[in-house]
Amino acid sequence: MWANVLNFTPSQTENNTSEAEATLPPAQPMRASQKTSAPAWFHLIIPSVADLIFVVLLFSLAYGSLAQRLLSDADIGWHIRSGQQIVRAHAAPLSDSFSSTMGGKPWYAWEWLYDLAIGIIYSSVGLNGVVFLSALIITLTFSYLFRLLLVRGASLPIAVVFVLLPASASTIHLLARPHLVSWLLAVIWLQILDSCEADSIARGRIRSMVFWLPALMLLWVNLHGGFLMGLVLLGIYLLAAGIRFFSQGDGAPRELTGKWAKTLGAVTGLCALASFANPYGYKLHVHVYQYLSNRFLMDHIDEFLSPNFHGLPQKCFALLLLLSMLTLAINRRPPRSSHLLVVLFAAYAGLYASRNIPIASILLALVIAPLLSQVIAELAGRNEISSRLRQCLSRLQSFSERVGSMEIQFRGHLWPAIALLLGFWVCLHHGWLGSRQIMDAQFDAKRFPVQAAEVLVQQPVHEPVFSPDLWGGYLIYRLYPQLKVVVDDRHDLYGEEFLKDYLKTVRVEPGWEKLLNENHVNWILIPVGSSLSSILKVKPEWKIVHQDEVAILFYRAGER
Repeated sequence: MWANVLNFTPSQTENNTSEAEATLPPAQPMRASQKTSAPAWFHLIIPSVADLIFVVLLFSLAYGSLAQRLLSDADIGWHIRSGQQIVRAHAAPLSDSFSSTMGGKPWYAWEWLYDLAIGIIYSSVGLNGVVFLSALIITLTFSYLFRLLLVRGASLPIAVVFVLLPASASTIHLLARPHLVSWLLAVIWLQILDSCEADSIARGRIRSMVFWLPALMLLWVNLHGGFLMGLVLLGIYLLAAGIRFFSQGDGAPRELTGKWAKTLGAVTGLCALASFANPYGYKLHVHVYQYLSNRFLMDHIDEFLSPNFHGLPQKCFALLLLLSMLTLAINRRPPRSSHLLVVLFAAYAGLYASRNIPIASILLALVIAPLLSQVIAELAGRNEISSRLRQCLSRLQSFSERVGSMEIQFRGHLWPAIALLLGFWVCLHHGWLGSRQIMDAQFDAKRFPVQAAEVLVQQPVHEPVFSPDLWGGYLIYRLYPQLKVVVDDRHDLYGEEFLKDYLKTVRVEPGWEKLLNENHVNWILIPVGSSLSSILKVKPEWKIVHQDEVAILFYRAGER
């Protein structure tokens, strides 16, 4: 649906050569000789490449080896409990209720709408539903990305490569968390912006589609903090419009550019206003700014650190960067200023923080894949290159046209529909398909303190429990409201000073007992072999209640 709605076919004119030529052409129409006389049912049954990408991704993420990876982060635990609280209270949370240390303190649950949805799904079908929803969002993101690449002019082989690379790069943050929504919304957002700009350049027409963005922002700001990405992209395209306006002379093109710049400025203002339509108003923006500008937090939270390029996801992102630089270098036509700015922003964002790699990779693919396809098509016709290389490129171009023509014919989408219905059926039947259970989403007992949590339930313990922040979300999920945690991974809630004391405790640095004593902590649940477990074992007041291969549980003797 989106591929048809957002399609644009800019025409190149003599009066606007530099910008119009930089606008990427759509896929070539199918020639009469390439049309087939196959019956309609054949086109319905045979899956297209887009269908195959959808089905393979959905099955891998929902039922395959990647399913367990979606629950490798405990963050989703408190999202589920937050969503259930929202359902009961009929309102977004304004203060923390999960921790003993921050109880009653203002809490900005900026993903409250996602939490609401995930809380309802969990209450209906459990963790299977949470995993399936996450798998579906990821699948929609990259299937839609593939369709858009074809619409924007990428050849089918290039489109496949530029979907596989971002998808592989995104495994660095492949978690059942609300940031997945930002991946999908970023794709939609950029396509709307870019297609509207292309029409304004080539045809002098302002498409009404651009006014969908404020409504989309209204949704985005209540789903995830990634709404800032939308505002940044608006700023990029507004800057590009300004550059084009002041670089042109007098006349009609400048008038049209000015009209687009004014329209985009108005849309940007409306989007900024829409971003205040959240339960916290302007305070959310202040809070997000303070969080992202805190150097201590940015330097100590793993996902905000710069990427280590020894991993596969980071290598895929690096390859995308290299392909982007190569494409821009060999392209004879200057790229649109907006495209160049998007590439620069994506490169900076991905190099700045690991968590930005997925969206940065998607943005690079959207800009570079069509441009690279255009460059290859032009190289195939250049006489200055060797005949062997020209022959290879010609064959590649011919092959791309043939498979692209076949792809256009398969529009039934029967198999994605079947995959969706199958997923809904499996979730509604607790993971069972007939007599076989094909889905059983659980937190990994080798990564999280599953056995120790059962011990806490059986005690029962009603006092706060200190654990690593990465386990806090799981304990909230498993034990709330029986007990509260001392800390979890909502780092913006706890703040710099508290987290400094927390790090002293887990690292057993001078003053490590301060946080435990000030907060009257009598229960500690930590990984086996950690520095804190070693020191507690030699402290006579701390006794071991439980120990397994993953976790060790202590209580303070005489304080129980």
